Amino acid sequence: MDDGFKSRLIECGADVDTALGRFMGNESMYQKFLGRFLDDVNYEKLGQYLQAGDYEEAYKCAHAMKGVTGNLGLDSLYRKVSDLVEELRGKAAADVNAAQADALWQELKKVYEQFQEIIREHLSA
Repeated sequence: MDDGFKSRLIECGADVDTALGRFMGNESMYQKFLGRFLDDVNYEKLGQYLQAGDYEEAYKCAHAMKGVTGNLGLDSLYRKVSDLVEELRGKAAADVNAAQADALWQELKKVYEQFQEIIREHLSA
């Protein structure tokens, strides 16, 4: 893994060294899974479900993203998606604070898009 890519991930809030430990130090495998992260449909679906007010399905997507981002060491994104998971966890649609859920989604999007840009640039290089 080149130092520039690693540095950019760290600057965006990734814990690359811990994540690499999960991948037994295999940098190419870690990078492969970062690429797969970009193809994960949960991000797109999460936005659609939130917009539609389908908080039960949004919760499922957010919970899946939480696991993936945690395993990949994308800590800043993991924290954002974790906040959204907690906002949606076990609540009927009428009990979800829609404004809070949307605010959390907007924060999550910013961090996701930063990681997306860093990873895409690296993979296309």
